Amino acid sequence: MGALCLISLIISSRMKNIILLFLIITQIQVVTAQTIAAKLSSAVQQFENDDQLRHGIISFCVVDAQTGKPVYNHNAQLGLPAASTQKLFTSVAAFELLGKDYRYKTIIGYDGNIRRDTLNGNLYITGYGDPTLGSWRWSETKEQVILLKIADVLEQHELYRITGNVIINDSAFSIQPIPGGWIWDDMGNYYGAGCQAINWHENQYDLYLQPGKQEGDATHIVKTVPELEGAVLANHIVTGKKGSGDNGYIYLPPASTVGFTLGTIPPGNDPFVISGALPDGSIVFVNALKDMFIKHFIHLDGTYECKNEINKIERSVMQHELGTLLSPPLDSINYWFLKKSINLYGEALVKTMAYEKSGFGSTEKGVDIVRTFWSEHGIDKSAVNIIDGSGLSPQNRVTSDAEVKVLQYAKTRPWFSAFYYALPEYNGIKMKSGSIAGARAFAGYHTAKDGKQYIFSIIVNNYDGSPGEVVKKMYKVLDVLK
Repeated sequence: MGALCLISLIISSRMKNIILLFLIITQIQVVTAQTIAAKLSSAVQQFENDDQLRHGIISFCVVDAQTGKPVYNHNAQLGLPAASTQKLFTSVAAFELLGKDYRYKTIIGYDGNIRRDTLNGNLYITGYGDPTLGSWRWSETKEQVILLKIADVLEQHELYRITGNVIINDSAFSIQPIPGGWIWDDMGNYYGAGCQAINWHENQYDLYLQPGKQEGDATHIVKTVPELEGAVLANHIVTGKKGSGDNGYIYLPPASTVGFTLGTIPPGNDPFVISGALPDGSIVFVNALKDMFIKHFIHLDGTYECKNEINKIERSVMQHELGTLLSPPLDSINYWFLKKSINLYGEALVKTMAYEKSGFGSTEKGVDIVRTFWSEHGIDKSAVNIIDGSGLSPQNRVTSDAEVKVLQYAKTRPWFSAFYYALPEYNGIKMKSGSIAGARAFAGYHTAKDGKQYIFSIIVNNYDGSPGEVVKKMYKVLDVLK
């Protein structure tokens, strides 16, 4: 009996020690959390008192990545333009609705019949929005590689003459290449490229300009690569100050044949390159096809046509497939989408989700699908008030709380490693950045020196002065998480 009492006393003593230790650890965690929250509050208050934020606003949300519990909130339910951090909504929805292994198809087919080396009918190249077709980012998607693949398909079937037309079938997507809300200053430049069912070379071209020697000197156009077919640019870009960088803008909207340039480029002896958006990528694709046909001795009796609208009768006769071009998988596309913030990829993904779910790729339907998806996963539609897939429109409104919830959701998915790998790193933190006029944002993940893991989103709107300076001050706030 005495032994049992002794054992009981020992167990009781150990239990008390364990409970005491648990209470101490819990108290330390509470104090640490309170300290981080207090430090974040102080940093945000200091930032808000800065002259750059005199008329601006901050939305900031931080949660514990392991428990999901809030660490700090400041205007976290306020909808603001978040620029390219909005890509997170599109990216994660695409992983879930399309799958990380999803590949775009471009189908080479025909109507009529084949006799010996002749196609008695039309050749169709039918696109479904592949944004990588002719892209330089993968060895298998480069222009000459794609053209050679098309030539190989025809040569495998011993086709060297087409009696009808070559029809570029662009009908899977809406005739409207850009979302509503994109501004005039953006849509003629490379980052404002429109998205169609047939895209080529990321619907981008490089404009080579020869600057003058002195500030104010005129510049002149040397060339465009690829060649800007069917459109003329009136060049009004002048030579700026030494070291002033690229301040040139191109104004050539979709489907236009006449545009102009404004702004400055720095002085120099060599041509200076700025990049523009092709008014119609399919036209440049057609010209590349023409050259390939000549090179491979393929004769075309008819003409080249680009069709955005194909009626039911035409669809019914397009039943013979010669071959299919496949894009890289979605997780690889997403890498460039987030790492280099390619707006075209976001708009293609939105339209693709619409096409796969409804049979027609429109921005409006795709955006509705994205918002509905997040609504079904606990985020109010009013917190994801978007009109495009990339964040380029200043009319978009999202909350920092919603962005954090997206990042929390991604962390639970089997494809998370591919998503996380695609996030850029800034200031020693793994996070997506966002930048449009008057708005800067960051959203991502960070592990502190003490091992604590955080998920965060910070959005700043309507700041004054230098964008670079406001970013430094945002970094200073985020440094508290380190």
